[in-house]
Amino acid sequence: MSKSLKPIPTFETEAEERAFWESHDTTDYVDWSTAKQVVMPNLKLSSASISLRLPIGLLDQIKAAANKRDVPYQSLIKIWLAEKVDSTK
Repeated sequence: MSKSLKPIPTFETEAEERAFWESHDTTDYVDWSTAKQVVMPNLKLSSASISLRLPIGLLDQIKAAANKRDVPYQSLIKIWLAEKVDSTK
């Protein structure tokens, strides 16, 4: 027995749509059992530039570790930060 779905309203703005979905359950509007996985190869993650002061000795150690792994030191810092955040969940 399939549930009858409500029609998705038309929204004037993204903010209006966001407010709607924050207060409504999508299962009333979408049959997720028929959803298909989508691959978006050109989608880029949002990022923000930050300034971080590190002791020179620590930065030199990070650069040496990155050099051993043949990766840019900033990428290695991001990897280490992501691993640490994941391990604290």
